[in-house]
Amino acid sequence: MIWVPDTITEPVPAAAKCMSYAEQQGYLVQGVVHAVWARAEEMMSAGTIDVVIVADRTHVPAKRAPRIELADVGPMLAGAEGGAACTPRRRRPRRLR
Repeated sequence: MIWVPDTITEPVPAAAKCMSYAEQQGYLVQGVVHAVWARAEEMMSAGTIDVVIVADRTHVPAKRAPRIELADVGPMLAGAEGGAACTPRRRRPRRLR
């Protein structure tokens, strides 16, 4: 299932990004839900869906259940505050002697 937060006024771009990701993963998409997170949680609890795909890290709720996948493929580093995305540091390679 693809979940787009109800706060997104134009859900089509986010849903399209998720559809592309689902196709790459070989998933069968059961539907797109444009609603509050509680609706997606209900569907997971009932066992009607196995995986929830979201378009962006900012769409992922703070208190979430497992089996949420991000269509946004950028790195998610542990050092980021609250698990938010951050740009990885770039360094020169260390010279071995």
